[in-house]
Amino acid sequence: MTVKEFIPSPYTKPVASGNTRYKSPSNIALVKYWGKKENQIPANPSISFTLNECATVTTLSYRKADRPNDAFSFEISLDGKKEEGFKPKIKTFFERVYPYLPFLKEYHFEIETSNSFPHSSGIASSASGMSALALCLMEIERNLDPGMSADFFNRKASFLARLGSGSAARSIKGSLVQWGEHAGTEGSSDLYGIEYPYKVHSVFNDYCDTILLVDKGQKQVSSTVGHDLMHNHPFSKQRFDQAHENLSKLRSIFESGNLDEFIGLVESEALTLHAMMMTSRPYFILMKPNTLEIINRIWAYREATKTHVCFTLDAGANVHVLYPKNEKALVERFIADELAGYCQNGQFIHDHVGRGARKIN
Repeated sequence: MTVKEFIPSPYTKPVASGNTRYKSPSNIALVKYWGKKENQIPANPSISFTLNECATVTTLSYRKADRPNDAFSFEISLDGKKEEGFKPKIKTFFERVYPYLPFLKEYHFEIETSNSFPHSSGIASSASGMSALALCLMEIERNLDPGMSADFFNRKASFLARLGSGSAARSIKGSLVQWGEHAGTEGSSDLYGIEYPYKVHSVFNDYCDTILLVDKGQKQVSSTVGHDLMHNHPFSKQRFDQAHENLSKLRSIFESGNLDEFIGLVESEALTLHAMMMTSRPYFILMKPNTLEIINRIWAYREATKTHVCFTLDAGANVHVLYPKNEKALVERFIADELAGYCQNGQFIHDHVGRGARKIN
């Protein structure tokens, strides 16, 4: 599909007011996206597990104004409290999606949102939050255009979510979502995420992810700044080529269920992401000493027990501990006994692969 296909024809059904609610999950990338072009286009493709427990619930109430507004009219609250600090980001999002949702200036919106994880936990809520809001807006458009197909609804929701936060493009569906054009993946696109179209071994269907909350403070360098530093990065081409190659390798790994190969690729991707940060100009380090302690503990435990526990990292200090469900009891005991002590206030969140966002009636 092209961008023009997301610009709607005149709507066929008037809607005066209403409300809609969606629950949308976060996700954790296995092949990382780092670096982007104009309009939130990724510099390389990525693929992620959709999570289940770490999610945002957003309720969008709307009423039509007497006449179209000159500016966007909305209020936003988090956990029942007005959040003026979020308004600039939502305003920027509305400006980006307005060409594709021309009804936005015709309504006043009340946005109520809450996260299933602590707001200050250090887990990025942009993927779950922006995808939930995009789905609510798409529900309004579906009311204005009742003939919309489910496939188009999901693709456009992912397209819109991407304009708020790149990784949000991967939070609409599940359990494996690829975003970014890749020669080896039929139907892949830079504009939106797609459900992974090839055979996936059953071991990955209920994979577990425990998020270790190593540092809950604000990152010293934002992801947006980090992405921008890839423009003149000395190793950017090699990194982008590597991402394409790793996506190709994953096809046989997913089909066969080869966990040793999966572990090697996923951990390499995590460390490469942080290597890009450490070799940019200016350079920066988002890992903390406890991040490294956890990684070394995981390596030692895997060697000693021959389990298939591994790690991946987000663009921060937190560690995602990945493991198959049939090893859950062993690994969760290891986490409680050996890794929890390296988390801020001993905090961690057990999660697992989910099936994507859903409407809440």
